[in-house]
Amino acid sequence: MYELHFAVPMSGAILNTINTRLDARTISILLCHSESKLIFVDFHFHSTILEAFSLFPPEIQPPKLIIIHDDGDDSQNSSSAIDIDLDFTYESLVMRGDPDFQWERPRSEWDPMVLNYTSGTTSSPKGVVHSHCGLFIATVGSLFDWSVPKQPIFLWTVAMFHANGWCFPWGMAAVGGTNICLRKFDAASIYDLIRQHGVTHMCAAPVVLNMLVNEPGVKSLNNQVHILTSGSSPPAAVLLQTESLGFVVTHGYGLTETATPVVYCAWKSEWNKLPATERARLKARQGVKALGMTEIDVLNPEGASVKRDGLSLGEIVLRGGSILLGYLKDATGTSKCLKDDGWFYTGDVGVMHPDGYLEIKDRSKDVIISGGENISSVEVESVLYMWRSMKRLWLLGQMNIGVKHLVLL
Repeated sequence: MYELHFAVPMSGAILNTINTRLDARTISILLCHSESKLIFVDFHFHSTILEAFSLFPPEIQPPKLIIIHDDGDDSQNSSSAIDIDLDFTYESLVMRGDPDFQWERPRSEWDPMVLNYTSGTTSSPKGVVHSHCGLFIATVGSLFDWSVPKQPIFLWTVAMFHANGWCFPWGMAAVGGTNICLRKFDAASIYDLIRQHGVTHMCAAPVVLNMLVNEPGVKSLNNQVHILTSGSSPPAAVLLQTESLGFVVTHGYGLTETATPVVYCAWKSEWNKLPATERARLKARQGVKALGMTEIDVLNPEGASVKRDGLSLGEIVLRGGSILLGYLKDATGTSKCLKDDGWFYTGDVGVMHPDGYLEIKDRSKDVIISGGENISSVEVESVLYMWRSMKRLWLLGQMNIGVKHLVLL
């Protein structure tokens, strides 16, 4: 997968990474929607892809299948053979390549480079299209805003099908990083690889932070490990526990539509003097715009900026070079969120603090309304996580005769 992040765009094609956790029916829909011509599949997922192919409409030809074997994975040797005719495996295809091939440069830096599917429905997939230039801006911006040094040792705890691993396939190549990949994803494996390879950097959603702090028998790290977390709002209590183990957490905010975190909680040295709980509260905020963003704002329903008081809710909007080109085959969906002046309407609800730091409060569809008051599920979850016995929770709004009740699972 890492190699394909370079090979596919350099051949003039569009790269579309698909979530390996999706079911065969959804995969078949995405492959048909994208009109994919060639698909590279890890050996472990070949049966799912074959099932997806069987669900194609008769008038649509499935893409050509290339199987990727893993020489270091003994389980594939004991598995049943793939009962299909293959023109190539990945390695045999590479061996047939032309060593003098000159890569196909885009006619314009704004030509499409990747397609990534995000939240949508099977009847209306949301395929996010990004350009060469946008991904360059996102990659360079991430390295700068996270202060990544040369030759880091990077552990892949964020999947490359999640917004192309937040652009770090290209980022690690740019700084000469060492890539450590793992097939078994659990806290014990992560800690083992950190110790074995001296990992310095990793990216992870907040759920992974929670997994790390709840691993039995965990002791402090032997070396400092920088974690960039994004994807949802991490509870302050989880941030506090993670850093107590020796991790240095940077909190960012982004979406598939922005290619990478584009808002970072830029840390101020004077905050180091504050109590640990206050530091964690400040770090739980999303922060200020990244290098690749032109502007960020929070707007009320009338389209005006909300007060910078940390209380007034509004929709988060972004404008900058790494914003998507649009949604594939969905002009209506594109026009709803991407305006002619370049502003992207995220659908996320947040506040702006007096110091200019953004804080997400919820997705607009997840805000709980009770007694006429807007209640942030993220804020309630953050408070409940302060209870040390709490390991995982979800807060849901349940509609009931005009009133939304809080439901804790």
